[in-house]
Amino acid sequence: MLKFSLKDQSVLNPIYNFAKTKKVKLYLVGGALRDLILGRGKENPDFDFCLKSGALKFGEKLACQLRCAFVVLDEEHAACRLVKKIDQKIYTFDFSDFRAATLEKDLLHRDFTINSMALALQDVFGRQDLNTLIVDPYSGRVDLAAGIIKVTGAGSFKEDPLRILRAFSFSCLLGFALDKETLRLAKKEKDKIRLVSSERVREELFKILDSSMAYTCLVNLDKLKILEIIFPEIKPMRRIGQGPYHHLDVWQHTLETLSQFELIIQWAKKTPGIYNYLQEEIAGLRKRSSLLKLACILHDVGKPKSLRREKGKIIFHGHERIGLGLTRVISRRLKLSNEECRHLERIVLWHLRPGYLADNPRPTARAIFRYFRDTGTDALAVLLLSLADQRATKGPLTTALSRLRHEKTVKALIRKLLKKNDEKKPVRYLNGNDLMHRFKLPASPLIGKLLAELEEAQAIGKIKNKKEAWQLAAKLATNRK
Repeated sequence: MLKFSLKDQSVLNPIYNFAKTKKVKLYLVGGALRDLILGRGKENPDFDFCLKSGALKFGEKLACQLRCAFVVLDEEHAACRLVKKIDQKIYTFDFSDFRAATLEKDLLHRDFTINSMALALQDVFGRQDLNTLIVDPYSGRVDLAAGIIKVTGAGSFKEDPLRILRAFSFSCLLGFALDKETLRLAKKEKDKIRLVSSERVREELFKILDSSMAYTCLVNLDKLKILEIIFPEIKPMRRIGQGPYHHLDVWQHTLETLSQFELIIQWAKKTPGIYNYLQEEIAGLRKRSSLLKLACILHDVGKPKSLRREKGKIIFHGHERIGLGLTRVISRRLKLSNEECRHLERIVLWHLRPGYLADNPRPTARAIFRYFRDTGTDALAVLLLSLADQRATKGPLTTALSRLRHEKTVKALIRKLLKKNDEKKPVRYLNGNDLMHRFKLPASPLIGKLLAELEEAQAIGKIKNKKEAWQLAAKLATNRK
């Protein structure tokens, strides 16, 4: 028997009571019904409703009644959203007018058959099996059972080109396949994605990146030449060979790096320190793991512009710095938060550093300290990307010994970092006021530089007490005058 849980009924009941007092007939549509049939729960539930007309006015009044946030999503199509925290969960309630004269015709305007079902809100609270009450004119339940994403109507992608990306994000979310006609229409209408706002594209992109099937999904988007509409920087990366250390061109290596990173995420589940780090939310509900997958896509984006041939060898000297600039452009285009931009730029800029450390059989304490200092909170992210990057590199000159040395170095740095994170940060022997007072120095960038050198000396064991700190400070201050 198909029924909403008592918890869901308690959440929906105030909405139904309000609609009843206003003599408004509400229908539940879309994802809530799809997930009910599939038996899927959500960490932050959302419910979509439609009504014949007056959705904006109804939603605004309901928001006052429920004392929750209200925002207009689309004035033209009379769509709005209410957001309310209930028992530590964030619930969203979307309301929209019919897009046609009848409910059945309105459902034809929805994206996919699995989302083109409806249920009168009053039926949620009855005793009847909801299987007999769900309005399903386009066989959504049949496609749910078959695991298929299918457009509801031939004009679906023309009506909203973002639905092309939504088809793939739903495929990732549910593990469903796209049917042949939907794929054909996606390929035909793909150029219309350029008309969609960056914010909407970003949200669907991150739904894909947040899934465990991001690599497979992006490969499929790439085959249809949809991905390079979002990232035009991909096109120059194609068919650029990388010399005997690589077995793939720049773009195929990039995709393989993403594939390897998804395997690393599975490995990371065994180590709470790494997995919890990857699950941290950087902006909104966007996780660090998703941002790192984007970093996998962008880490070599600077190679086409840095390509040089010297003495018959292909080199990409400085590609990380060119990549930094391109990453900044891409981040702004996707309207990422400032925090996300900073993380992405730092990861792309420093992604070669672990490899340089691994070139030395025993990296010095100073080199390790400077790596952690420069990469900051992204130290672990860069190490994980470096692992994926190296595992995606299997050219004839990439020996088993060099691969082993890289893995050993990176994993040792990960262990060191996790241990360091569990320890209290050592207290500085001296502070800025101490230096200014003793050496009669004004407040200036010099003080910061002296403190940085003292911190490094303390970290690598060059100074072990306050007396030694003063001795080194005196030496450094004298040399800087």
